[in-house]
Amino acid sequence: MNERKPALPVWLGEAALFPNPECADAEGLVAVGGDLRAERLLAAYRHGIFPWTVDPITWWSPDPRGIFELDQFHISDSLARVIRRQTFEVTIDRAFREVMQGCAAPGPKRRSTWIASAFIEAYTQLHQLGHAHSVECWLEGNLAGGIYGVAIGGLFAGESMFHRADNASKVALAHLVAQLRKRQFRLFDIQMVTTATRSFGAKEVPRREYLCRLADAVSRECRF
Repeated sequence: MNERKPALPVWLGEAALFPNPECADAEGLVAVGGDLRAERLLAAYRHGIFPWTVDPITWWSPDPRGIFELDQFHISDSLARVIRRQTFEVTIDRAFREVMQGCAAPGPKRRSTWIASAFIEAYTQLHQLGHAHSVECWLEGNLAGGIYGVAIGGLFAGESMFHRADNASKVALAHLVAQLRKRQFRLFDIQMVTTATRSFGAKEVPRREYLCRLADAVSRECRF
């Protein structure tokens, strides 16, 4: 007997519970409603689901899913030269909120952003709990770029990155991958592949494969 899919969208209640992500609609929408408290966010990421909007809150699990294979991450020769020159001072978790604010700010190629103030508050709380992290690039003492995401077990779910100086976000990404390799993370989720991430070797995998790899990753004990 075929499993009957619930009517979409599923409206969430008070409990931090989600429907099966494989029951998402064609666009990847899984559910609507709920809140952004830490318990619910962590439950979502453990099940391959992430929030995208706040009014209303929507929860997504796209098919296919974008990832980086950590052992296949590609750095161009020009970026490798920038890294060797140590153009930027690179830090970890020094300015998490500021990185999120940088990602949320409009830029030359980004007139608007999905990172509302409610997201900044919610993910800053995750950071304070040890589940969200940032990599920062500094130039002459000023924040020049960075990247942030959520870590659970051996999963790192990259959320967004930004730059105010050429190559700053790329250097932050390269250092993040090096950190994940060092700490033996198993899965680097980037949700969807873009032109920028494809140049580093990002690829798409079917959601079912992603969910199997996710289950293995979150069962690991990794420290960012």
